[in-house]
Amino acid sequence: MNVAIITDTHFGARNDNINFSEYFYKFYDEQFFPYLKEHNIKHCIHLGDIMDRRKYVSYRTAKEFREKFIEPFIDLGIELHVLVGNHDTYFKNTNDVNSVVELIGDRYENIKIYPEAEEVTFGELSVLFVPWINASNHSSTMKVIEQSRSDMCMGHLEIAGFEMMKGMKNEHGYSKSIFSKFDSVFSGHFHHKSDDGQIYYLGSPYEFYWNDCGDRKGFHVLNTDNRQLDRIINPRTIHKKIYYDDTDKNYDEHDITEYKDNYVKLIVVNKKDLYQFDKFTERLLKADCHEVKIIEDFAELPGLCLEMNGVRQCTTDSRFYSNIVYNHFIKIFIDMFSRTDTINLPAIMIKSSCR
Repeated sequence: MNVAIITDTHFGARNDNINFSEYFYKFYDEQFFPYLKEHNIKHCIHLGDIMDRRKYVSYRTAKEFREKFIEPFIDLGIELHVLVGNHDTYFKNTNDVNSVVELIGDRYENIKIYPEAEEVTFGELSVLFVPWINASNHSSTMKVIEQSRSDMCMGHLEIAGFEMMKGMKNEHGYSKSIFSKFDSVFSGHFHHKSDDGQIYYLGSPYEFYWNDCGDRKGFHVLNTDNRQLDRIINPRTIHKKIYYDDTDKNYDEHDITEYKDNYVKLIVVNKKDLYQFDKFTERLLKADCHEVKIIEDFAELPGLCLEMNGVRQCTTDSRFYSNIVYNHFIKIFIDMFSRTDTINLPAIMIKSSCR
C-alpha cells in the first residue's frame, strides 16, 4: 500500500496573502492531486498545522480550503487522516478547540481527525499517531507512547536537536529517547526537512518566508510493505535571489521570465556599469514580480544613517535594504558622498555618520 504524507500546509498563511494562496493551490492543482490520481493512491496522512492562524480563519480561506483541498479528496475517493498541530489549536494548553474539527468535523466519511494519540493500521503496518502535545494531554500521550506496540510513529512533534529551518537548530522540546522504541518516526512542525536516520522531519510542501528560499520542498509517499519513503519535489518557488555581478556577465541577455509571480531580492555583488544595472532593474520591474528589493553593499561607507519619512535607521554591518521605488538613487548618493554635510533628497535624508 502506498500512502501520501503531507504536513504544515498552513492555509491562510501570510495574513491571507492572495499571492501565497495562489502559489499554494497551484501546487495542489498541478502536482499533488494529479500525482495521487495517476498513482492510484487512496490514503493520505496530514501531520498537522493544516491551517495557519490559531485564532480565526477568514471566509475566503475557508472557502478555498474546502473547494480546493478537501473536496478533491472526496472526488478522488482518497481517505484522509489529519493530526491536530499547534497552529490548529485555539488554546495553547489543549487540543479540544481546533480549526480542523470546526472546519471539517464529521461531515465526510473518508476524513478522520486525531486530536489525541491513537494507533492506526495501514495494511500490515501499525502506526501511532501523535498530535500536538500540550499540558492537558501530556500525561495520557506519554502513557500511550510507552504502551504502544506500533512499528512507526507519526506526529506533530517538537523534538530537540533538529533544524527548525535551514541552519537553525532547535534546542528545546522532547528528548529523542522518548521515541527510541519505534523503527521510524515521521513528524511535521519544522518546515525544513532533516533526519538522524530514525526520526524524520518531512518539511513543508512549499515556501512561506525568505528563510525557505533555496530549501527544497515537497511531499512524501510511503510504501507500507517495504517502508520505503520517497520524496516528491515541488519545483515551484515564490522567493528568488539574484546575485548581480556584471564583471563577467551581460545582464542585457539575462532571462527574467523565471521571476514572474515571485518575490525577488537583487543582491549587488559587483556593479561596474550603472547604465546596464538601471536597464536590468527596469526590466525586472516589468517582469510581473510580486515584489523586488535591492540589497546594496555599503562596506566602503561605514556608519551610514538613513532617515525616511521621519524614521531614522542606522546600519553597522554596512548592508542596506530598500524597495525599488525610484530609478537607482544610489548613483546620486555615491556621486555626492564626498560632502560631509547632510544631503537632502525627496523624502530621504542621508548622513555620513551614525550616533
